[in-house]
Amino acid sequence: MVSETSATQKSYPARVRQARKIYRILGEVYPDARSELNYSDPFQLTVAVVLSAQNTDVGVNKVTPALFQRYPTPEALADADVPEVDRLISSVNFHEGKSRWLVALSAILRDRFGGQVPRTQAELVTLPGVGRKSANVILGNAFDPATGKPFGITGITVDTHFGRLARRFGWTTHDDPEKVEAEVEKLFPRKDWTLLSHRVIFHGRRVCHARKPACAACPVARLCPSYGIGEMDPHKARALLRYKPGEGGSAQMPLA
Repeated sequence: MVSETSATQKSYPARVRQARKIYRILGEVYPDARSELNYSDPFQLTVAVVLSAQNTDVGVNKVTPALFQRYPTPEALADADVPEVDRLISSVNFHEGKSRWLVALSAILRDRFGGQVPRTQAELVTLPGVGRKSANVILGNAFDPATGKPFGITGITVDTHFGRLARRFGWTTHDDPEKVEAEVEKLFPRKDWTLLSHRVIFHGRRVCHARKPACAACPVARLCPSYGIGEMDPHKARALLRYKPGEGGSAQMPLA
């Protein structure tokens, strides 16, 4: 077994080859990798992203249908009573603060941006509850309701899953999300950044868990310098996999 950071000692070309091969294999395993938040327009995505901090996407998806039905636009949510918003999102962590953020955020969208979600990171991070990571999620996944096409602005989303796997893969030694983002960006073309984020996060949620990764059932095991830090018994490793219905499983995973 190689340590989680020793792969960063490889030459830059070798690191690029390893990183891009992992990316390709994860694409075969997760062909439908995407944001797991439910939304239908950039405003809904922005609200869902704010709610997702310190919460699971599943938990967020449970509260947003009623929230969006009651407040479908920035204008509607900007005029909402904070206690009513808080009631609708009461099952998410830190809901009291987030209810205030959502009302304030919506007022800013209405008053400063004409009811539209801005398309630059600098503008997005001025919104309450939206940091650099959240801005990258919005820019990489929102679409224009008028055309149905994505914003086309890519960024790497360094959440806890992405940061953990980037270190295990040897792409970085950093813990700081901005430093991880900057280092990983050098390994991939810009056009791949958003999809890379989805594929790595999917893998982190389903296979490469924080406490006990399913190493013996991992499709990129032979490329991973951290192979061996998790479960090495194939049967026990498969039992750790967290696939959803229709996503397949370890039997369909190609080995690197």
